[in-house]
Amino acid sequence: MLVLNPSLRPWHFPLVAGLCTGLPVLLGAWLGRLDLGVLGSLGGMVILYLPQATVAYRLVTLVVCGFGFATSFTLAALAGGPSWVSALVLGLVTMLINLVCRFYSVAPPGRFFFVMIASLASTASLDLALLPEKVGVMVMGSMLACLLVFGYSLLLPAPSGGREPHHPADWYLRRLWLESLLIGALVGGSFLLALLLGLDNPYWVPISCAAVLQGNSVSMLIQRKLHRILGTAVGLVLAWLLFSLPPDPWLLATLVILLNFAIETLVTRNYGLAVVFITPLTVLLAGMLQHGAPPEQLVLARMVDILLGSLCGLLGGSLLQWLPSPRRS
Repeated sequence: MLVLNPSLRPWHFPLVAGLCTGLPVLLGAWLGRLDLGVLGSLGGMVILYLPQATVAYRLVTLVVCGFGFATSFTLAALAGGPSWVSALVLGLVTMLINLVCRFYSVAPPGRFFFVMIASLASTASLDLALLPEKVGVMVMGSMLACLLVFGYSLLLPAPSGGREPHHPADWYLRRLWLESLLIGALVGGSFLLALLLGLDNPYWVPISCAAVLQGNSVSMLIQRKLHRILGTAVGLVLAWLLFSLPPDPWLLATLVILLNFAIETLVTRNYGLAVVFITPLTVLLAGMLQHGAPPEQLVLARMVDILLGSLCGLLGGSLLQWLPSPRRS
């Protein structure tokens, strides 16, 4: 778990990613609205889908991802809070997200952050009259990321070249539909299970399930589950230490930038080490969204949610291995 793998990611990209997700939180701290700052930060996560391509292609990619973020949030929020209806909607949204991401061969993190945003919205119980404001703030966060990427790409253009047009075979399309149905059922089902168990933060269960399902094989799924559990355990200790600091909005915003920088530096080198910083980041963001929820409640509930979601993801990932694939001649 302590081995750092080689990475082709430029050293300066984590800094840009930290700014894209941290600046909205700084602005929220300045305005006294950390909750809106967190929404803008979620929109800024489109930076994680930045391709190695021309400036125009980069901007189009981020704009489309920003639209996908806003659509996922809106559809999940319209379900009206945690209920069996929101679990059904989350499953359908996840199915559609997987269809689009897999059809267009979206590079990692793929469907994950779309599912994460939809999961958060599924438990928000938002006033529908305020939904346009919330979605607008998220879109503004995405547009800020596009602006930063435009300047970043002009200063440090990506190497030339891009992917060839993708023309999936018929067998792949059949497998894609089955895979999307199964993943949607797994994520929606894990959320429904969390609701039935009465967990305080049920959205962490489908998020963990989706994270584990990022693996491409059973062995990778098991490895990712172990890394996530071990990394979460260490990350909870770090989160507890961070919550012992004075609850200053500017300090929280700075921590978001530093944690994002650490995550993007490590995620391609060692997933387990990245989770050490992902855990306190998600706990901090959840605490800001929930307007000062007891930190010990957030920290202790996190491990239970991770264990349950990882187990659902591992069991579901094993089923994915049985989906049809092309016959060898």
